Amino acid sequence: MHPWLLLVLAIIGEVVATTALKLSDGFTRPLPSFTVVAGYGIAFYFLSLTMRQLPMGLIYAVWSGAGIVLITMIGRIFFSQALQPATLIGIALIVAGIVILNLGTHGQSH
Repeated sequence: MHPWLLLVLAIIGEVVATTALKLSDGFTRPLPSFTVVAGYGIAFYFLSLTMRQLPMGLIYAVWSGAGIVLITMIGRIFFSQALQPATLIGIALIVAGIVILNLGTHGQSH
């Protein structure tokens, strides 16, 4: 399977797990609690497969950065969490950093 597809699956697993963590109410709700464990298991499994083919620093930057951006969007849309201007600037800087890392590692093997 293509390493970038594996990374996307890892990101989806992490975002689902983190969202379920919010819904688990401190692990007092069984279904969201199970989803947390399963989601992080899936995330780390696909993340480990990705590390066979791509540089670790790049993978972790994309995985964590994309997770931050997506979780922030989910928090805003589904949990009515406010986004301050500083938050939006921070997210823009994270995205810019991921793009720069991608450009800097283009063509390098791990």
